[in-house]
Amino acid sequence: MKVLICPDKFKECLTAADVALFIRKGILKVMPDADCRMIPMADGGEGTVEALVEATAGRTETVMVHDPLMRMITALYGISGDGKTAIIEMSAASGLSLLKPGERNPLVTTTYGTGELIRFALDKGCREIILGIGGSATVDGGVGMAQALGITFRDEQDQEIGPGGGNLNRIASMDKSQLDPRLRECKVYAACDVNNPFTGSNGAAAVYGPQKGATPLMVKQLDDNLQHLARILRDLWNCEVGELPGAGAAGGLGGGIVAFLDGELRPGFELISQKANLEQSISWAHVVITGEGKMDLQTAFGKTAGGVAKMARHMNKPVIAFTGSSGEDPDKLQALGFDAVIPITDKPMSLEQSIAGAGRLLENSAERAFRLLKLGKRMGGL
Repeated sequence: MKVLICPDKFKECLTAADVALFIRKGILKVMPDADCRMIPMADGGEGTVEALVEATAGRTETVMVHDPLMRMITALYGISGDGKTAIIEMSAASGLSLLKPGERNPLVTTTYGTGELIRFALDKGCREIILGIGGSATVDGGVGMAQALGITFRDEQDQEIGPGGGNLNRIASMDKSQLDPRLRECKVYAACDVNNPFTGSNGAAAVYGPQKGATPLMVKQLDDNLQHLARILRDLWNCEVGELPGAGAAGGLGGGIVAFLDGELRPGFELISQKANLEQSISWAHVVITGEGKMDLQTAFGKTAGGVAKMARHMNKPVIAFTGSSGEDPDKLQALGFDAVIPITDKPMSLEQSIAGAGRLLENSAERAFRLLKLGKRMGGL
């Protein structure tokens, strides 16, 4: 039997690669001759670097960059096996997880470190960038990233503006003559699974500012500043980002990638699955295994497991999903393309207990599922 194992991570618990290994271990207990192909997956958020490095037999690089408050830190990014594509998670340099709760202030936090990661990737010869833009600590419209790559932003006194979303209203001119010339021959794709515009009631500041530390007054200031940046981009560069779906992702970084790097916003699962040749592997398999920590009706909207199920359904391949929690109405998940959704807990337990024992629970669940598959094969002649 050919088994494709392509799960997402179990958040705060197991990486996607670990999930795949535990599932494989359970399968082989029952079917030691099963041909198991493992492709850890992601949707553009945390785990994207690991998933694509694993899928392409690539490598990781560790470099020194500036964090959201311009302190030097070490950050990791990936390079695909052919050396042509860099896989970057903006959260590695500009993420909320890098700050203590009291340090969260999008008026001063910057995406400068994300631009540095792009520059390091260019230094290694990469000419395609896949940028996961989840988990940001910033609402600077990508200006910090652009500064790190050579674009200069000046105020009416011809002084360069400082970092952070609180300085965007000072921008009077933008000079891209010193933009890293290697970007002209580079394609940048941002993994973006939200449709929020740059500004307004559903924009970057209003929707995501509070979780980054913004008070209501700061949200208003940040939105005004992003509106100013959108006007400057329109008036000086004829670039419209204000209402662009997805431009508000990661504090406006989505719009900045389009405006400053001529980048493209793409659904995360679409990008990752294409680079990992997932469709080809699904075509090869007899059965497809996926899963993630929590599955509910939102699984259909851009999440890894839903994307796997949709792709497999088009090729008439059966799909089994393992999950820590299947939400309030697991029966409806079948309509998304799953043939079976299997919660891994096997007795009453706390969330802490299920997290601590997730590997064993996954292994045991895979073993039970494939014992049933084996039984089904035996009964096939009845």
